[in-house]
Amino acid sequence: MIFNSLTFILFFAVVLLLHNLPFSWRQKKINLLLASYLFYAAWNPPFVILLWISTVVDWWAAQWMIRSERQSTRRAWMIISVVVNLGMLGFFKYGNFLLDNFVLLAGSLGVVYQPPKWDIILPVGISFYTFATLSYTLDVYLRRARPAGSFLNYALFVTFFPHLVAGPIMRPTELVPQFEIERRARANQLFFGLALLTLGLFQKVVIADGLLSPVAESVFDAHGKVPLTLDAWAGVLAFSGQIFCDFAGYSTSAIGVALCLGFAMPDNFRFPYGAVGFSDFWRRWHITLSSWLRDYLYIPLGGNRHGPARTYAALMGTMLLGGLWHGANWTFVVWGGLHGVYLSAERWLKARFGGWRPNTAQLVMLSLLTFMAINITWVFFRAHDFATASTLLQSMAGMGKGGAALLTGFDLLAAFGLITVIFGTHFAMRDTTVEAVIERTPAVAIAAAWALMAFLVIIEQGRGNAFIYFAF
Repeated sequence: MIFNSLTFILFFAVVLLLHNLPFSWRQKKINLLLASYLFYAAWNPPFVILLWISTVVDWWAAQWMIRSERQSTRRAWMIISVVVNLGMLGFFKYGNFLLDNFVLLAGSLGVVYQPPKWDIILPVGISFYTFATLSYTLDVYLRRARPAGSFLNYALFVTFFPHLVAGPIMRPTELVPQFEIERRARANQLFFGLALLTLGLFQKVVIADGLLSPVAESVFDAHGKVPLTLDAWAGVLAFSGQIFCDFAGYSTSAIGVALCLGFAMPDNFRFPYGAVGFSDFWRRWHITLSSWLRDYLYIPLGGNRHGPARTYAALMGTMLLGGLWHGANWTFVVWGGLHGVYLSAERWLKARFGGWRPNTAQLVMLSLLTFMAINITWVFFRAHDFATASTLLQSMAGMGKGGAALLTGFDLLAAFGLITVIFGTHFAMRDTTVEAVIERTPAVAIAAAWALMAFLVIIEQGRGNAFIYFAF
């Protein structure tokens, strides 16, 4: 069940109605829990069992960590939680990838090995809820958070349907306390939540799926064809806009849905294409993942506490693993590695030129340079293989041989026009928030924009495409 479907609209209407009926708070939480399982089971009912396993194991691991006085026992329960969660993630997400690479490695050593084909289906959202549950047991182990007061509250933290399949990746300290007291959206929260849901659907259905996805697909999926330089850039820029509008659209919708029910979730995007530098980009892009990687990978790997060499190693390790988290393919590892190189280079430059303060024109140029470098990484993120990525990069550099026109004039106009608007908007709003802009905007203008977005979503309707990050 996806947000951009009529099924979800009907599902959400029923959930919202039940949440506002005069049931007890415990009954309302049970309703939300059952609704969340139904939301997840709509993809593949048997995979609800994985959710149960993760929920039960981590709940009891945290309980035994709290009850035990011995550090060795606490550590043992923490390790059990990590092994179970990463074991499920490793089997379902990386099983085929590891097997394929083992066969290639064996072949390179002269050993012919043909294993039986595994048909492993990736459970939707497993990367997201695995990180959420891991943060729970790790925080309890490190005494950074108290365990949930009841199993119902913890189960609802894991399964709460707005964030279940594609984030934002919630921490227990952010969501569990909200389940302890009855919550119900006030009228202004309900309207703001519905407005955010409309904005998110507009980003996904109209911009990402309706305008940019066809352009990106024409270039990235043109198997065996070499695009012209202009077409290659248009395809990459279109994907850059598509993935932002797709993922930010999901996050905005999720935050809006939660707000309609009276719950707050953190921002996941803050105008990332207006970033000046790569550390600034990661403070604005997929913020909850960035902070998760910082707290549970970068800092444990040494962070910036053990000298420059260890810092660079921690940066590269974090970004390589972050790339692999996105997908079981070496192209994602290269994508993460490029970001690690960018961040390391930026850190090296700041150490030498930290006193330099750019003026406005220089800020624009630095932001544009950051944006173009980010687009290079998107080539590896979107390309199916290194051959496709290499072809695109050569075409972008004007070195493609036998190039063919893959896009129409409308495609080029849509790609370059929309990405110019997105980049300009992000740079102009890099120091503010959507909430602040709405507060300064007259109510009539907000109502008109809201109505226009809703109208465009309805007439576009879309192809019912799943959100890109569901695959991760």
